[in-house]
Amino acid sequence: VMRMLGQTPTKEELDAIIEEVDEDGSGTIDFEEFLVMMVRQMKEDAKGKSEEELAECFRIFDRNADGYIDSEELAEIFRSSGEQVTDEEIESLMKDGDKNNDGRIDFDEFLKMMEGV
Repeated sequence: VMRMLGQTPTKEELDAIIEEVDEDGSGTIDFEEFLVMMVRQMKEDAKGKSEEELAECFRIFDRNADGYIDSEELAEIFRSSGEQVTDEEIESLMKDGDKNNDGRIDFDEFLKMMEGV
């Protein structure tokens, strides 16, 4: 997913980043931890990320361009990148990001998550 968003960490860098942001020590990262990882990686990018660049990241997740990221889109992104995720993990990621509990993540929720990281 990071590569799809323009980031190209090596396996070693990715392992180090995951270890650093895996706050619960589970060996995996939840959606909030993923956002922490992405923000840190973006901050290392000399250009930084503007709101427009964050909008592009959101558009990548929003596969059907309806203005929302739903669980199917999130699962498709992870699985198309070769990541093995369970339905329960996708559900957990969605709960972490979906602050108004409508079953999907809109751009404002996405921005708030990025700002709050």
